Amino acid sequence: MIIVLKKDATEAQIKHVVEKVKVLGLRPMISKGIERTIIGVIGEEEILRSQPLEIFPGVEKVMPVLAPYKLVSREFKKEDSIVDVSGVKIGGKKIVVMAGPCSVESMPLLLKIAASVKKSGASVLRGGAFKPRTSPYAFQGLGQEGLVYLKEVSKKTGLKIVTEVMDTRDVPLVAKYADILQVGARNIQNFNLLKELGMLKKPVLLKRGMMSTIKEWLMSAEYILSNGNFDVILCERGIRTFEDFTRFTLDLSAVPVVKSLSHLPVIVDPSHGTGKWGLIEPMSKAAIAAGADGLIIEVHPNPEDAKSDGLQSLLPENFAKMMTELKKVAKAVGREI
Repeated sequence: MIIVLKKDATEAQIKHVVEKVKVLGLRPMISKGIERTIIGVIGEEEILRSQPLEIFPGVEKVMPVLAPYKLVSREFKKEDSIVDVSGVKIGGKKIVVMAGPCSVESMPLLLKIAASVKKSGASVLRGGAFKPRTSPYAFQGLGQEGLVYLKEVSKKTGLKIVTEVMDTRDVPLVAKYADILQVGARNIQNFNLLKELGMLKKPVLLKRGMMSTIKEWLMSAEYILSNGNFDVILCERGIRTFEDFTRFTLDLSAVPVVKSLSHLPVIVDPSHGTGKWGLIEPMSKAAIAAGADGLIIEVHPNPEDAKSDGLQSLLPENFAKMMTELKKVAKAVGREI
């Protein structure tokens, strides 16, 4: 259920409605837009239907939300949400590019890559300190040591940090170092992790599962929002189909579909979505044309020696060239990089 407040609703009137909802045993979630404030109500809607909330001072109307993902839906919030990562705004006119190595390998290498991608126009540095690998014998990441490297490089370059968290026990540790906490494809339905991230006051990057429907993806986002964290960025990174030429099938149709269903910003990961470095530029162009709010790209100066995902990593010079080309596409669709 959504309670839409009038444009001139006062703080006292908003507080009165919130307190009434709480008295009924329901949970109010306030979202303040540019023009209006709305209150999403979580709980048994039948309780609310018996209350004449429309007559409360400051209330314009009360509406049911038909979508199962209540807070994530366009019904809840018509305007696009913008996630502000300490000054880097994701979801606005500017397309945000996140770039860096798949895995954090060493401090000198990370700093070299960070300086390079920043020069080319990236504003967020990606890098895995904890790596979920299919094989238990593959490189699992440097853990806290990798987080320390990311933080140091962030201080030196000014780039914001996005890195993956895999376990509820690691949330406080990763949150201490990262600006954006990433939920990987394999953890999209780790509901305890999603709830824990919902109680944070930091942005979360939620990747679509390799076998998740759009509805399941949005329901996972709902777990985070329903626990109080509205700073969620959705990431399309490819789904598993019968096609095996590419690593996954990058579902770019999901971008306009999700943007029609949800107010949350959507970015695209063409690196994991294709698994082939030669396909990253054309799929990045297509992602921007489809309406993506950002990209997350893997970059490594020595892909053949990379600890993970070398086949899908761009050389820094190829990343720089691609960024120049992407500016043309962004301009053509009324955006900028």
